[in-house]
Amino acid sequence: MMENFTKYEKARILGARALQVAMNAPLLIKIKEQDLEEINFDALKIAEVELNSGILPISIQKPFPKLKEELKESKKTKISDKNKEEAEIKEEEEIANAGEIMELANPEEEREENNWIS
Repeated sequence: MMENFTKYEKARILGARALQVAMNAPLLIKIKEQDLEEINFDALKIAEVELNSGILPISIQKPFPKLKEELKESKKTKISDKNKEEAEIKEEEEIANAGEIMELANPEEEREENNWIS
């Protein structure tokens, strides 16, 4: 039963039940006097024993968000390999025509540029 609770829910439940036990509420599970002495009559430990045994009459309601609209998957257009290749070739041509063609760096020009910066 405890595996269904988040750590925050568990903390809230244990805290509330420990407060009840500390205020002399009757224990929901029979614990031997020797076991109570071992845990030093600690209300939090007693609440934990009760929670772990599954004896606590606790139910948690977790509200789910309301969906206003169902999510619709967009239709994916399938492109064949041939169309992909044609599109890539066309794109490469556009880049080559629109862009500047880069040349290999000339070491002499680089020295001139570096001298200008210095």
